[in-house]
Amino acid sequence: MQLKPLAKGRFHSLWEQEHDAIEQIMRECITETKVVAAQHKLMQQGQQINALILVPHGRISMGYTARNGRSFQLGTMMCDSQLFGEMEFFTDYLCQLDIIAEESLEISIINGDKLQQALAKTPKFALFFASAIAIDYQDTVDIFTRRMLYPIAYNIAYDLYHQYLQDQPVKGFTKCYLEAERFATTDRVYRRAVKKLEEQGLIKRDKEGLIIQDLEGLKAFIE
Repeated sequence: MQLKPLAKGRFHSLWEQEHDAIEQIMRECITETKVVAAQHKLMQQGQQINALILVPHGRISMGYTARNGRSFQLGTMMCDSQLFGEMEFFTDYLCQLDIIAEESLEISIINGDKLQQALAKTPKFALFFASAIAIDYQDTVDIFTRRMLYPIAYNIAYDLYHQYLQDQPVKGFTKCYLEAERFATTDRVYRRAVKKLEEQGLIKRDKEGLIIQDLEGLKAFIE
């Protein structure tokens, strides 16, 4: 979730009104600020979470590895006051995803006990958390269900189109094998799906990666 007002949700106007107070309460729960190196795991799958992590700026990635060795990469995110560990804080479940720094980051550690006291003392603060978590939850479920129910080529096309619209909560990787994992498939199957879209004249490759060649055609393909 983001520690800043979002322009969506039932309570977005209340967030804007109360944001300064909410941010101040959160910052009073910070016990440490430090710099971590690229590829450092801010949180690890299966970890017991006792503190939350605030990333003011910088790029992170999120992924899951199953017991059979298969990996799923949710994608990368350019953080803007992003908070991690809030789900596990409320549920007391083990961490579900690896959260990895894709570059050197400055992070702040938020003490779980202090945060719990602040939430109990200020119910409006808890409402902010609930609203932000609900938005993230639905965005994430939308990604998971679409990746599970639609063909790889459709998901690649959908992802490229919404990257063009700049309304994706997460973005991709520059390496093909990580892009394949982002669509829950192998590198070979991913490349075959890309070739199918190229043959239809919808996309093409360049040195930056995949780009849209026929915007209207791509839009028609996913609709």
